[in-house]
Amino acid sequence: MDRLRDKIIPVTAILLGIVAIWYVGAYLMNAPFQRDLDRRAGETPTFSEFVAKTMTQPKPTLPAPHQVAVNFFENTFLRKVTSARSLVYHAWVTLSSTLAGFALGTALGIAIAVGIVHVATLDRSLMPWIIASQTIPILALAPMIIVVLAAIGVTGLIPKALISTYLSFFPVAVGMVKGLRSPDMLHLDLMRTYNASSAQVFWKLRVPASVPYLFASMKVAVAASLVGAIVGELPTGAVAGIGAKLLNGSYYSQTIDMFSALLAGSVVAVILVSLVGLAGRLTERAMGGRPA
Repeated sequence: MDRLRDKIIPVTAILLGIVAIWYVGAYLMNAPFQRDLDRRAGETPTFSEFVAKTMTQPKPTLPAPHQVAVNFFENTFLRKVTSARSLVYHAWVTLSSTLAGFALGTALGIAIAVGIVHVATLDRSLMPWIIASQTIPILALAPMIIVVLAAIGVTGLIPKALISTYLSFFPVAVGMVKGLRSPDMLHLDLMRTYNASSAQVFWKLRVPASVPYLFASMKVAVAASLVGAIVGELPTGAVAGIGAKLLNGSYYSQTIDMFSALLAGSVVAVILVSLVGLAGRLTERAMGGRPA
């Protein structure tokens, strides 16, 4: 109970601080437009009335938190999941490419890590290129991937999944390399003393030691995969997905819809990271680890 309270109180305090700053920012950014509206209408509202107006504009420069919350609630719980206005529908479209890219990225990252750990040539030649690949901005790379794949007739989920794969494989590869190399030299010498084969050393020592590193990196990878899926929807002119919702909001100055879509993406990210963390704890417990 004390541990739970120690986690909830700091998070709640930070959240309340963010909301307070958000309200102040909404007032400051919406006030100039509201003053212009009042001047044109010949109105002289009191300060409280003026503040209320800045928080209820239909297309504010920065929507207030309660406007985003109401929009999020309506489009999540009061719409049919098959509706084009439902955030659940858009989140599911983005989630499908996220999970596909995450699965591919995790598999690719693990394969690369195994090769790097066991083949010295790959360690010296491949790792620098892997690191260099992450210096290319994804916003510049995504349209190129979309255009090239579209030229050969590949559209839909696959291009977005590949963009997610590009972002998610790197943390898995780096974390897995660290994990596979984490066993102590004394343990490796002991395995050699028992005349263990390379396969036995890998499966009985290196893999169990790498599990905490793997799931820690997978938390980063699944969040990066979601970002990749959203970014992949932007240059395609997609009509569904969180990225499409953001595009439509920007086209028609629907800032409340944009912030609501961002909130939906954040909720999806929290759920995905939590599920990966839960899977990590269950895996470690199944392998004999002590519960945290």
